[in-house]
Amino acid sequence: MAGLRLGPLLRHVDWDTGGAATIWVEADRPCTAEVRCADGAGGSARTFQVAGHHYALVPVTGLTPGATTAYEVLLDDRPVWPLPDSGFPPSTITTPAATGPGRPGPGLRVTFGSCRQAAPPAGRHGPHGADALDTLAARLAADPEAVRPDVLLLLGDQVYADALSRETRAWLAARRDLREPPGAQVADYEEYTRLYYESWLDPEIRWLLSTVPSLHIFDDHDVIDDWNTSAAWLAEMRATPWWRERVLSGLMSYWVYQHLGNLSPAELAADGLYEAIRETPDGTEVLRAFASAADADPGTVRWSYRRDFGRTRLLMVDTRAARVLAEDGRAMLDPTEQQWLRENALAGHGGYDHLLIGSSLPWLMPPLIHDAETWNAALCRGERGPRWARIGEDLRRRSDLEHWAAFPASFAALTDLIEEVGTGPRAPATVCVLSGDVHHAYVAEPRIPTTSRVFQLTCSPVHNSIHTAVKWGFRLGWSRTGRWLGRGFSLHGRTGRPPVNWRRTGGPWFGNQLMTLALSGRSARLRLDQARKKREGAVLETVLDRDLTAAE
Repeated sequence: MAGLRLGPLLRHVDWDTGGAATIWVEADRPCTAEVRCADGAGGSARTFQVAGHHYALVPVTGLTPGATTAYEVLLDDRPVWPLPDSGFPPSTITTPAATGPGRPGPGLRVTFGSCRQAAPPAGRHGPHGADALDTLAARLAADPEAVRPDVLLLLGDQVYADALSRETRAWLAARRDLREPPGAQVADYEEYTRLYYESWLDPEIRWLLSTVPSLHIFDDHDVIDDWNTSAAWLAEMRATPWWRERVLSGLMSYWVYQHLGNLSPAELAADGLYEAIRETPDGTEVLRAFASAADADPGTVRWSYRRDFGRTRLLMVDTRAARVLAEDGRAMLDPTEQQWLRENALAGHGGYDHLLIGSSLPWLMPPLIHDAETWNAALCRGERGPRWARIGEDLRRRSDLEHWAAFPASFAALTDLIEEVGTGPRAPATVCVLSGDVHHAYVAEPRIPTTSRVFQLTCSPVHNSIHTAVKWGFRLGWSRTGRWLGRGFSLHGRTGRPPVNWRRTGGPWFGNQLMTLALSGRSARLRLDQARKKREGAVLETVLDRDLTAAE
């Protein structure tokens, strides 16, 4: 009999008709996965195989728009979800009222964050404090009437391939000699699957992901710290014997566990790779060839994607694999990806009220860090000669100087695009760049003459920590002293001033946290909740509740 190994994860929910969804599962053997809903909707799919694992993405059709229905999962007609004696409420699919293009539609609640290391097993205290996503799940499970997010945006570092838990290190040690490279880091596809099991089999997280739709994008730790920092970094990694298996396995597992569920049913139907893998008894080599091509030439694949939620548009942008790394032409996005971002931001301009740009890396950073990264980019491309270029490369890797500011032309292009989108009578009410990565939260606003309100909203980590010295460094980065020091970097690197000025209007906040945007019509409200440990257990405490569209 087939058993449920991981999932179910509720992924895509259709906001055009409100009648369809997709649910991802992993089984322990080949089978037919079926979803049956209490309202009569449902669907089924045969599993496909990758590296000895069996997966299905089940299309669910016939859902009632504007309704919530419980569902169950069956494998070869045997019920496997909900789990027996589950203490959680039924897993449900909530659909919006049918909107259609250009129609107002319902409000939207988007909860987002990044950087989540798996919570430790029950009974063992971990080093990172209360898990914000775990705490959210527990709160929603305890109160079935509580308002839930319409979608979770997981903005990178869903798993940590290079920072393993005690339990996973012990599992690896029983599998291979950790004295051999890559040591206590994942090495292949099977070891990546262990990270997803550890993270998504957490009972609260498993229930939450079964009942709240989620959209994902990777960041560096999903593959390796500082992934694609520079051409020199990449050349060194490609000369390392274990790297090829590591990066191919990382891309393969990301496609299966995260990217596939980002796609709509229409996109899945048109996806030749998905079709090829489903049609072959074992899709491992097909997927491996795809990953190899994507690693050799990132322009052959687009990990970025667009979602429209009524009159809110989301563009999730790949800021890792799509980079151009040549020092004389560094870009956060290659030309094809940059054109895709521009076209989708401007398509139907005036037909949406809010534009959300999901970027794992912040666009607007603390000014000192921005200036340091722009200076470093100038050094690395030789503005101060070969010796300073070598110093710059060492600093870039040691200090993680690789955000949008480290790609000055891309920073300017994104700034120009946001200004273009946000200007004129057809501009949306808000343009928000949603980011994580930097292990603190803040709100920043650029000083550009747009019609739209423009925000950098950064929320990180969901479950991780930050060294005290780094915390003080971020505080310095936002200060007047930091701005003065940044001007010194600009003078030495001959970089000039940034093409835009900005100010911090919230934070910085440190701790495990989640942000939620509540969008309705042309209004937008932002809330930041932090996970705190109390005697009675972990709770979420609201530290910011702000109307983003109110007149200043």
